[in-house]
Amino acid sequence: MAEELIKVADLIAERITGLQKEVLTADEAASYLGMSKSYLYKLTMGRKIPFYRPMGKMVYFNRKELEQWLQANRCATDEELNEQAQAYCMKGGK
Repeated sequence: MAEELIKVADLIAERITGLQKEVLTADEAASYLGMSKSYLYKLTMGRKIPFYRPMGKMVYFNRKELEQWLQANRCATDEELNEQAQAYCMKGGK
């Protein structure tokens, strides 16, 4: 029982630390984004996600940049699309 509590406490501390840190390792970034480390590396290889490689090997990520990246391609709701369509029709399709 005590070991389980220690493991839970360690997991909570790890999560809190990850949310407070500005610069994340690949493991921390993958956990933060909710994706596998291999997929994160695939995104870095394709230069689809912002990252830093200060010494040519280790990869680091800026937490705020990851948040911006996550929110970069917002999809409009059906309601927003309907409003845009109505506005377009009201202008006579111009």
